[in-house]
Amino acid sequence: MADAKTISIAPLPRIARGWRLFIFFTSALVLTGFVSMVFADLLWRTGWSASRTILLVLFVILFWFTAVGCMTGIYGFVLRVFGTRQRITAIADYRGQNIEGVSTAVIFPICNEDAIRVYEGLRATYESLKKTGKLANFDFFILSDTTDADKWVEEERRWYDLVRELDALGKIYYRRRLVNEGRKSGNVRDFLNAWGRRYRYFICFDADSIMRGETLVDLVKLMEAHPTAGLIQTVPALVNAETLFGRIQQFANRLYAPVFIAGLNYWALDLGNYWGHNAIIRTEPFMQFCDLPQLPGRRPFGGQILSHDFVEAALMLRENWEVWFAYDLEGSFEEAPQSLIENAQRDRRWCQGNLQHSMVLFAKGLRGVSRLHLTLGIFAYLTGPLWLLFLLTFNWIYGYQKYTNLSTITYPAFTPYLHVSGRAHALLIFIVCMVVLMLPKFFSLIDLGFDLPRRRQFGGLARATLSVVCETIFSTLHAPLQMLWHTRFVVTNFLGMSTGWPSQKRADAGTPWLYAARRHWGHTLVGLIWGTLMWLLDPTLFFWFTPVLAGMALSIPLSVLTSRSKYGIRARQAGLFLTPEETEPPEEIVSLRAQMKLHELVAETISRKQFGGLAEAVLDPYINAIHVSLLREKRLNPVYAEQFSKLGAGTDETQMLGEKLLAEGPNKLSDTQRLLVMADQRVMVWLHQQAWQRPPEALAPWWRAAIAEYSRQ
Repeated sequence: MADAKTISIAPLPRIARGWRLFIFFTSALVLTGFVSMVFADLLWRTGWSASRTILLVLFVILFWFTAVGCMTGIYGFVLRVFGTRQRITAIADYRGQNIEGVSTAVIFPICNEDAIRVYEGLRATYESLKKTGKLANFDFFILSDTTDADKWVEEERRWYDLVRELDALGKIYYRRRLVNEGRKSGNVRDFLNAWGRRYRYFICFDADSIMRGETLVDLVKLMEAHPTAGLIQTVPALVNAETLFGRIQQFANRLYAPVFIAGLNYWALDLGNYWGHNAIIRTEPFMQFCDLPQLPGRRPFGGQILSHDFVEAALMLRENWEVWFAYDLEGSFEEAPQSLIENAQRDRRWCQGNLQHSMVLFAKGLRGVSRLHLTLGIFAYLTGPLWLLFLLTFNWIYGYQKYTNLSTITYPAFTPYLHVSGRAHALLIFIVCMVVLMLPKFFSLIDLGFDLPRRRQFGGLARATLSVVCETIFSTLHAPLQMLWHTRFVVTNFLGMSTGWPSQKRADAGTPWLYAARRHWGHTLVGLIWGTLMWLLDPTLFFWFTPVLAGMALSIPLSVLTSRSKYGIRARQAGLFLTPEETEPPEEIVSLRAQMKLHELVAETISRKQFGGLAEAVLDPYINAIHVSLLREKRLNPVYAEQFSKLGAGTDETQMLGEKLLAEGPNKLSDTQRLLVMADQRVMVWLHQQAWQRPPEALAPWWRAAIAEYSRQ
């Protein structure tokens, strides 16, 4: 229970919160109205038409979202400079809360991830938490949905090794679901159904998440001090980027995010959002209200909700539980894709999930702010095709006007204060748009200048400014690629093409030239054709479109070169794109890097060979015992009886598949059949005995080779 001395923020009156929303979005609306009027004036001067109406409508929509981003940066900057009490961490003495006896589960839902990275992130977090003296209040759970048999065995082996090394028996648990239903949200729900009522809170991690021990404890104390809070979302800092692309993204996250999140918190307050990980959640209301429904209709819009986090936050808010951003709570970390292509693949998954939110947008009982969060998420991807349509419409108007020999100025401006030429009028709009886009970056630099310790962590104001210039150039080249990618993702989703939900590639491997050519040939072709048409239409217009066209035409070298670690290292040596976690790395990051380097030097490859994990589980008595004991424990749990039944484990068919596995080799079984065999404890015990007792001629050649190799080790 919460301590008797709990001090809670007085909830902001509904009318005061309404005024905040009104003031913030009215600011964006006024800015949009002013600039849109000036833009409409420019269109009016060249004669009105249906295509100009389309162009104006697109401009208003796109500029409004740009204005919202600008206002978020402005409000966030002002709040950071002058301070605000309206934040979850403003509770006067939350760190004095007594959390003895308060149980919290730290969960790692994973699916076909790099087991080494997952467990080393867990190790760093566990050891950091142990130093706080509050380890007894926390348990850790690896919740596996892995469908790769070799990775499954590796996860079990590394789990047991980690438990032994940390002396953490009864503190770190491993559980793999037999039936993968509902993806990540289903994995979490399955865990809560079996274990949830033992824990007052749970903290959801991603496969690459790390968190400082003090931060974990602070999150629990915040929940105890604020009993109406259902979810508190931290703002993870991107870390461990090596490639040039990764370091640019990491720098932008660390420099711009504090200002933007402070602005977001201004209007969201206790009606915030959930990003799916690095957040603490009150277990009981989450279990009661956040069981996600199946959406009606066919995929990709129907079926299981993919981007579950936004919807879960909305369901918590609907039941009057608060959702906060703990944006000034340090010590929460994650990693990000290391190349343009991997980043786009993640965007593709998120695009399908966010577009699904259109089916939830008008659900009964949702708060207005929740609908706003969902809308902003949807338009994060719809703006791509809208920008493309805007540019094409503009090209059509310009080309039509030129080839019909219409006058460039047919009407005077209706705005009485603009007595300028048509070109000057267009230049004015361009400058205003650039200022609106760049102003948050400018304010982020000013905010950095006010904070001497933080300024040193970014390598000084001069280096940070140069990094912002370089990041802006890269973002300018990257933006048209995102526009084309998002357009493709949106169109394929509307055509009913589901993307699936594969695991994210997080390692830094570099993008090969041939692979980049296969992925970017369409971008390059569009850029070259579009550029040629622009040149033929008007060389002056071509130069105005150069940033858009250059990003497309140079997409292949841009993708390859920014995926290389050596250029990221050179940028760091030059003092570019530095972040606090690079210049003054916290202990958790240092520990993680050291352990990962050790694994790299040892070059562990036992389970990297095809079917290597299966061979270990059958031949190695140590691994076989771990695997079988975990299966036996699950078999004795009535919660999982239905999963065993669905899978078909324990049947005569499974025994026959085990015989086929020995007689013909693992390549003669499908992935599903191999998983079925490995899920049957009785068959796995039998396989271990038979593999060592049968004469060699009774085994498939693959097994004879595997036994010989194992015997040499």
